[in-house]
Amino acid sequence: MIPSFPVLDRLRKNRVKGLYFSGVVAIVVIAFGVGDEEKNDLLSRETVNAATRFLNELHPHLKLKAIIPFESEERFNWHFVPRSRKGVSLKELNDRQRDAAHSLLKSALSEKGYSKATGVIVLESVLREIEGQFRDPDLYYLTIFGTPSESQPWGWRLEGHHLSANYSSVTKGLVATTPTFFGSNPAHVREGPHKGLRVLRLEEDLARELVLTLDNAQRAKTIISSRAPSDIITGSDREADIGKQRGLAASDMSHDQRAMLMRLVEEYINNFRSEIADEYLSNIGKDGIEKIHFAWAGRTTTGEPHYYRIHGPNFVLEYDNTQDDANHIHAVWRDFKNDFGIDYLTRHYESSPHHKNP
Repeated sequence: MIPSFPVLDRLRKNRVKGLYFSGVVAIVVIAFGVGDEEKNDLLSRETVNAATRFLNELHPHLKLKAIIPFESEERFNWHFVPRSRKGVSLKELNDRQRDAAHSLLKSALSEKGYSKATGVIVLESVLREIEGQFRDPDLYYLTIFGTPSESQPWGWRLEGHHLSANYSSVTKGLVATTPTFFGSNPAHVREGPHKGLRVLRLEEDLARELVLTLDNAQRAKTIISSRAPSDIITGSDREADIGKQRGLAASDMSHDQRAMLMRLVEEYINNFRSEIADEYLSNIGKDGIEKIHFAWAGRTTTGEPHYYRIHGPNFVLEYDNTQDDANHIHAVWRDFKNDFGIDYLTRHYESSPHHKNP
């Protein structure tokens, strides 16, 4: 029986080019038809309209702060720690402007992803009670790179402590949404008005559920260190690099374990709108599920420091929970070739000789 994955169920409804089988898991490879092109056009149009509306709501001095040239190196200057940032902060916005900023975020994220992003911001209020006034849920900055357009490259970023959403559009239908970083501190709120909140609950629980199903031979391949690293390996580097491929290959997993692995992958992919999520999953299927590796470091007991990563030929997702007595999560989705839309841009400039590749 082929396991049912929410994203795959959506894909199966689309036009099928062919089936790729990895063991007993079937991945549908999409031939994007007219309907898919219309969806991508709608996604592009909605995001352009949302960004344009945000800019139109801003007073001239705020608009000057918000816009940075697309070719600027600042587009690659991302991070997930408290620090000085470019752009316009939520603190500077009135209610209408703030609503427009949230609409732009919603244009790229799913309801699930948007809930996580706003949950991360809520946690700044929790940290304020714990650590003091320097924690501020309004210190998240929105930056527009270039001019919102369906025909020319542009992008945007919403970023602050523990949140970095990066959107790059080359032309309509060519959209990149990585790096995407979500952090959760505390990972589990244990007191106060938000007691019980776990913004990244499934990122932790699904991975532990998977690792606990492994037999001794599988664990020997999966657990790459008895001690978890202090943070994600890729950090905030412009290009993601995890070094040598390590861990247990999906081809060495059972049917049920492979289904669990894909459920965990979907938890990250489903942060994006369905048009984006479907394409990501389609590309993973084309590359081959059996080439995905799952690696773990640290303890497998709840409450102990731990780390894992899942990586295929063209992507890596990383998760680390070691800080603050293993109650502080960092989780990121990276694309080896297309972070910041680099692969899309390269192809765009190669096919458009009058454009100059920055």
